[in-house]
Amino acid sequence: MLTVHFSGFYAWLKSPLSNRAREDTRQTALIRQAWADSGKFYGYRKLHDDLRDQGEVCSQNRVARLAGLTGIAAQIGYRRRPGRYGGKPAVVAENKLEQKFGAALPDQIWVTDITYIKTHEGWLYLSVAIDLFSRRVVGWSMQPRMTTDLPLQALLMAVWRRKPRNKVIVHSDQGSQFTSREWQSFLRQHNLNASMNRRGNCYDNAVAESFFQLLKRERVRRKTYATRDAARRDVFDYIEMFYNAKRKHTNNGMLSPADFERRQLKIDQASV
Repeated sequence: MLTVHFSGFYAWLKSPLSNRAREDTRQTALIRQAWADSGKFYGYRKLHDDLRDQGEVCSQNRVARLAGLTGIAAQIGYRRRPGRYGGKPAVVAENKLEQKFGAALPDQIWVTDITYIKTHEGWLYLSVAIDLFSRRVVGWSMQPRMTTDLPLQALLMAVWRRKPRNKVIVHSDQGSQFTSREWQSFLRQHNLNASMNRRGNCYDNAVAESFFQLLKRERVRRKTYATRDAARRDVFDYIEMFYNAKRKHTNNGMLSPADFERRQLKIDQASV
């Protein structure tokens, strides 16, 4: 038993919370909401940025403390395994990126790749095209079979949406879909320039691999898909409604891909 007098205990119950305690309670509720809105994977840095966007005055340390008290923590991905990563150059196209994943302007470099999503009906294959300037998914395609048409449809969406005026480098791995005649013919017809990984080196296409890791960690592995249509709807929601529109990206200065591109457009218009 605590050696506290009854009168002191009841006085403590009746005393109001301090201003700091009330502010902690209020901001903890905001942190919980921001964490829930992120799909429950943001860490304290992105949560702090969310609160700042709402006009809150707080430090990263304060957000880290309040998040820690409520058990909120970032969802951490996989670490790169130690070792050497070499690989033979592609025969069809050289590696024009050499693991330099930056672009000064939109629609200079797109990276593309394929992954798979498990459903009770079988595999659903997803191909995306990502603009290295903003990390925006500019094209995507989902099909039950992993044929050349799968990445072609993603690339066709990217060309239709972006309508690039200048030649775009399209970087991929050495999969059969990307070395096919249909793929190479499409690139030539649409003013696109092929670039390819070294064989067996996934880090040559790290941006696409990173996106797939985010998708699976933040959405796919939290769900069980009964049908391919259910998986397709959920992946569409993740790409278009969350990742492109809302998800903060450190490469973009903690802006979403869409917000980063809008900011660049304003800068370009102001400089004219």
